[in-house]
Amino acid sequence: MPHEPQPQTFDEFDAEAVRTWSSLAVAALGRARADIDAINVYPVADADTGTNLYLTAESADRALGAARASGLVPAVQAWAHGALIGARGNSGTILAQLLRGVADGLGDPPGDRGPGRLLAHALTRAAQEAYQAVAHPVEGTMLTVAAAAARAAEAAAGTAADVARAAYDGARAALADTPRQLAELGRAGVVDAGGCGLVAVLGALWQALSGQEPETAAVGGPAAAPAVQQPAPCGAVEEPDGPAYEVLYLLEAAEPAVARLREHLDGLGDSLVVVGGDGLWNVHVHVDDPGAAVEAGVEAGRPYRIRITHFGDERRRRTPAERAQRAVVAVVPGEGLAALCGEAGATTVLAPPGAAPDADGLAAAIRRAHAREVVLLTGGPDQRAAAHAAAERARADGVRVAVIPTRSAVQGLAALAVHDPEGSFDEDVVAMTSAAGATRYAELAVAERQSFTSAGICQAGDVLGLIDGDVAVIGSALAETAEAVLARMLGSGGELVTLVLGPDAPDALAERLEAYVQHGHLAVDTVAYQGGRHSAPLLIGVE
Repeated sequence: MPHEPQPQTFDEFDAEAVRTWSSLAVAALGRARADIDAINVYPVADADTGTNLYLTAESADRALGAARASGLVPAVQAWAHGALIGARGNSGTILAQLLRGVADGLGDPPGDRGPGRLLAHALTRAAQEAYQAVAHPVEGTMLTVAAAAARAAEAAAGTAADVARAAYDGARAALADTPRQLAELGRAGVVDAGGCGLVAVLGALWQALSGQEPETAAVGGPAAAPAVQQPAPCGAVEEPDGPAYEVLYLLEAAEPAVARLREHLDGLGDSLVVVGGDGLWNVHVHVDDPGAAVEAGVEAGRPYRIRITHFGDERRRRTPAERAQRAVVAVVPGEGLAALCGEAGATTVLAPPGAAPDADGLAAAIRRAHAREVVLLTGGPDQRAAAHAAAERARADGVRVAVIPTRSAVQGLAALAVHDPEGSFDEDVVAMTSAAGATRYAELAVAERQSFTSAGICQAGDVLGLIDGDVAVIGSALAETAEAVLARMLGSGGELVTLVLGPDAPDALAERLEAYVQHGHLAVDTVAYQGGRHSAPLLIGVE
């Protein structure tokens, strides 16, 4: 967590005040993160709103520090840009747009506005732009709190510090009223988690301008309104019946294409928020078909830093405040595998081809797992560096993390099969590592061009059989090539064959390969799974 500066009183709302505001906001969200996570019930009870806000603010603070801007508007623009590129979740994306709105408001012609009026105008512009960014605004949320803060700021007189205090008080009052505005909050007996985080940010603004520390409240110190309650028991909160995946990505695209993208994504899911401008956007949506959401981004422009998260039935049923002793986080390439690992109790990170998760994404997944001990299955060699960096961050937060460097999803399945959450951590990690290491893996792919391989020259359209990462077989058809790969893999023995079929694999392929194994190796069992969208045509594991 960045060093928290000593409070200082500023006569003007300037770049130095913005830097202090940013640092104090990160510190406040860091203190309140766990408590905000614990009251997160809307729009999805996935217990990560505090974490998402903290990570977004942390990204914004890093960008502001690197920019070294001396002017007020350039400083806020750098701050907002950092939030945009690092925004996490629904709440983090809205926070990024709020900061952009502040920057836009400060950049408007000042007229005869003094510092107080200028700040009030900026907060109003922020609330307006945040509402515009959300496809279907809902009252009783972070948006409501932002609008109330803006109204209070506009009604206030005096210095920038006076306006900031009015905005903070208005936000706290609005936050306290959110359970009466949104049924999900009322049933759970909590205030809105995103609004709770915004109050922390506004409290940091007042502290930066006045030097006075905001009042301590029931959740997260200055982060919350009075009388915030913990959620009702798990059984008293209705299970959300919404999309299964959260999709986020940065997008380089022109504004007309983004307008079409909004319409497309609005038909695919809910919780749609698109923020940004000037050719760079942050897209957030909840969907059942994450591949379609990414493809819509490809049609609009160039999506990157793609993050796809499966909410998971187990995490959605868990009381947010409950902290598990041990959890598994698994990086998987396909939706079917994500669902399979989720059913086995793992928190999954979906990594389609070309979209390997970064350290921030894996660190967020470890936090979402909400456990004292975490086993991280990397899913591929290109994710190891990010996995180790994420593990170091989690260890700094007091979480015990072990990274198992699986090279294929089938090795992750083998590790999950022997996972024992009731045993000791060290013994569990050793058993899972041994199971993964004892699993040979293969992948079938289609060659895109003529190329030299370790098995000879392949032509475009050939089927390649890769065993343990190297091309071992070149064939013309998927089934025949798969049989040749199995023959090589089973030549050195095996007890269980795992088949993970891609979305375009023929329906009869699993039956054919199972019969092939049974015919030549009577003592070997075979199991088959659907990998879903983005999976390779076929993955094979032999234990």
